[in-house]
Amino acid sequence: MKLGHELKRLGRHSAIYGLGGLVSRILATLLLPLYTHYLPPRSYGRVEIITAATAVLAIVLQMGISSAFFRFYFDAKEDAARLTVIRTSFWFTMGMSTVGLALGVVFAGPFAHWLGLGDHASLVRAGAIGLWAQTNYNQLTALFRVEERSAQYAVASVANVLITVCAMVVAVAVFHWGAVGLIVGNFTGTLVVYLALLAYRTEQLGLEFDRDLFRGMQKFGMPLVPSALALWTINFVDREFVIWYKGAAEAGVYSAAVKIAGVITFVMVAFRTAWPAFAYSIDDDRDAKRTYSYVLTYLLTFASWVSLALGALAPWIVELLTNPRYQRAEKGVALLAFAGAVYAGYTVLAIGSGRARKTQFNWVVTGIGALANVGLNFWLIPKYGMVGAAISTAAAYVVLFAGMTVYAQSVYRVDYQWRRVVTSVGVAVGLTVAARAASLPLAASAVLVLAYPVVLALLGFYLPAERKRLRRLIASPSAR
Repeated sequence: MKLGHELKRLGRHSAIYGLGGLVSRILATLLLPLYTHYLPPRSYGRVEIITAATAVLAIVLQMGISSAFFRFYFDAKEDAARLTVIRTSFWFTMGMSTVGLALGVVFAGPFAHWLGLGDHASLVRAGAIGLWAQTNYNQLTALFRVEERSAQYAVASVANVLITVCAMVVAVAVFHWGAVGLIVGNFTGTLVVYLALLAYRTEQLGLEFDRDLFRGMQKFGMPLVPSALALWTINFVDREFVIWYKGAAEAGVYSAAVKIAGVITFVMVAFRTAWPAFAYSIDDDRDAKRTYSYVLTYLLTFASWVSLALGALAPWIVELLTNPRYQRAEKGVALLAFAGAVYAGYTVLAIGSGRARKTQFNWVVTGIGALANVGLNFWLIPKYGMVGAAISTAAAYVVLFAGMTVYAQSVYRVDYQWRRVVTSVGVAVGLTVAARAASLPLAASAVLVLAYPVVLALLGFYLPAERKRLRRLIASPSAR
């Protein structure tokens, strides 16, 4: 397989997969003024707590089967065997998510108190329904991913987003349901599209459950559960620390920073959606290793440029998109954006242990990252509030990236282009610091963002073929 062809295939599918995410991010960004108008920071903070709790339950209930699905699907070369993988995964996911729904509805009151939500049991019930819908929706859309039917996936995603946005606007702005309305609106589109996909996939979802296959998938996937929980800790536990030390209002401001920095998450989600199926579909190890090397370089370069734009322009982005009560969110945007970029790199590295089927120690790497995050939260949040939480998140992802580099290289060695990786990230961080430390005006900050590829060129980042392509682009606009 030619490297260029493979990278184009990954890029094409990532772009199409990202269409739904792009629409979602654009609409979420445009609607942020609406949410921050109708929801005070305290209520917005409660929504984040429910989001975090349902993410944990989704990890526990799936027991690693969602990750094992991709590996076992491509290991099964015959259609009948692949159908068995699909059905076994589907029925296990359906059963466990239904258990989660029942627990959330029955024990909503105690869960609300444990989560620090007081008497807001309705938030827990709404979150439980959202958990059921999202978990099952993800399992069915995973079929489009392994089939590399990215266009169909994008249609489902866009439909989901459009229905969700309409439902959220109605629930929050028309019915004034507050935090509950935001959660209800958020799962409405997922639930509607899931039911449509269920009807579409009826023929494939027969009553079949292979216990031997399930045990094999569990053996592969269960070691990834503590790893996923550790990643959740890094992603979400800082909100709990902010609430404990600084209150729900501070958590709401921090959540606004997370939402704005979430533009980098869009890049990440688009890539992660295409990545597992693409990475496992390359049969030849030499082709795979060479492809993984270039993917890490290009992904981190692009993600760093996006992070630079978010960080350098953060004051004006926050002012444009939020209520004045949320303006302090701009102090956390750059840190959170670069944290997302580093996590993107971690995702590329982690595929090595999956390809080698040696996932047993992934949890050690992610556990160390989570411990670093928790320790820094105890130290930094009491003094610096939401900025301390952002610093802790960024530092934890750096630890995670370094740890996975060591482990993945020990089980599946890839010659990554480390000089180019360090250059791309370092230049973006340096330009961001220059823009914010000097308090540059908007125009000057925008110039620094646009200068990123030029600075990389001056530092010898580009390979000869890439330099030739750049010269053609500059010389002839039609070549674009």
